[in-house]
Amino acid sequence: MRVQGISSIFLLTACIISSGLAGAFAAEGSQQLPLSVETNYPGISITDGIELIISGQVRDSSLASQPTPVLLRIITPDGSNMVGMEQVMLDSDNKYSVSLTAGGPLWTASGEYTIKAQYGAQKGETTFTFTPDTVGTPEPVVVEEPEPVVVVPEPVVVEEPVAVVIAEPEPEPEPEPMCGAGTVLEDGKCVAEEKGGGCLIATAAYGSEMAPQVQFLREIRDGKIMATESGTAFMTGFNQFYYSFSPAVADYERENPMFKEAVKVTLTPLLTSLAILNYVDIDTEQEMLGYGIGVILLNIGMYFVAPAAVIIAIKNRRK
Repeated sequence: MRVQGISSIFLLTACIISSGLAGAFAAEGSQQLPLSVETNYPGISITDGIELIISGQVRDSSLASQPTPVLLRIITPDGSNMVGMEQVMLDSDNKYSVSLTAGGPLWTASGEYTIKAQYGAQKGETTFTFTPDTVGTPEPVVVEEPEPVVVVPEPVVVEEPVAVVIAEPEPEPEPEPMCGAGTVLEDGKCVAEEKGGGCLIATAAYGSEMAPQVQFLREIRDGKIMATESGTAFMTGFNQFYYSFSPAVADYERENPMFKEAVKVTLTPLLTSLAILNYVDIDTEQEMLGYGIGVILLNIGMYFVAPAAVIIAIKNRRK
């Protein structure tokens, strides 16, 4: 009976001890992270050029049927920028490892950098301290060699004797003839100044550009008609028409005296009608148009309408 009691106590003690050991092992297994991340410099500050090894393990590789890499991202201390990113495949033991060199153009801040790992829905992270190397390489001291001093002798300048040049007296220019108003000097002679072209037909008819009739036509043209914009425009168009035939008419006048006298008679009504412009003040474009159109109509009446009326009247009398 006593032996049975001792045996029962021993079995109870063994059960208690075995259940405690199983609970401890279960607790130890539950402390393993789903995705672990660590570096080869835990708690140690590193600087530029140091090889940083990032490693870890996946506790439960639920993605073993479809291989998936572990995504690693390195974040700056302020969390505003990412300085590196790696993708690492798991080995047969669900472990991973990758090495990289710390430092670069984006690694400018000092402090704790964060490594964030992700495998499917599992995530993990760790930190490491990085201090950029701000100590620059000293620039080499360049010793400037003194430049050699080159002494250039000054050239000896020999002054040449100054040649004496005897200037000959310039001949005095011959006095030019003085021309009056409305005339210019051409080939030593005073001729009429032409602003808008010569009156070829009138000049040939009266024998000279200085004839009173030619001077009168020139004064009317330059002093009255071309004093306004409308008159200038009219003379521009009229000259194109006038100079298309006037040279031939002027040549024929010089060859045929009778034709020359006929032209004189023909120009008399024109001179009479243009004389009206000497007695009026033309200050505006409207006045120029009014008097100009009136003179044109007057000449049309004298040269075309009146002869036609005379011819018709003679024919009617003969009938």
